[in-house]
Amino acid sequence: MDSLEKIAAEVMGCPLCKLARTRKNAVPGEGQLAAKILFIGEAPGRSEDEKGRPFVGAAGKILDDMLAKAGIERSQVFITNVVKCRPPNNRVPEDDEVAACHPYLERQLALVRPRIICILGRTAYSSILGGGSITANRGKIIEKAGQKYFLTIHPAAAIYNRSMLGLLEADLKKLAKEVKKPEGKGKASLEDFM
Repeated sequence: MDSLEKIAAEVMGCPLCKLARTRKNAVPGEGQLAAKILFIGEAPGRSEDEKGRPFVGAAGKILDDMLAKAGIERSQVFITNVVKCRPPNNRVPEDDEVAACHPYLERQLALVRPRIICILGRTAYSSILGGGSITANRGKIIEKAGQKYFLTIHPAAAIYNRSMLGLLEADLKKLAKEVKKPEGKGKASLEDFM
């Protein structure tokens, strides 16, 4: 039987792509099994690689602050990334790296069965939904195969452009309202999207 712990153990020892050779720690993701919201970012950064946990560096501090302002408790969500190991110099993950990690992400989604998946940034948007510009589509909800996706900027974008903090805060407040609405039916995995 599959479990988040089993997936995490497999990710920690994963040899499926070249990122395994340069990582310090794989970062499987963390959070509640029954989370209503599952956040997906791009890839672990330096702090995440050091600690083996998602969103614990500067972008993580921004995310934590924005979640608190939106009334969302980090302990009540699940947070992961498209790829589970840090790309060298924080470069964008390559297609083969995304493909190698895809089965882990799909299994996490099948277990957590979130009410809504929050896509953080362009790389996650492109990898999961085939989308283009996150800035043109942020704040939108997309429904695909019975699963709701909420699009917003990656918290790291606000490190370099402080004006994006307000956009991220507004988006996460909208997400908090959306998740409080009466629940619909049906959940989907990612198998139809990749």
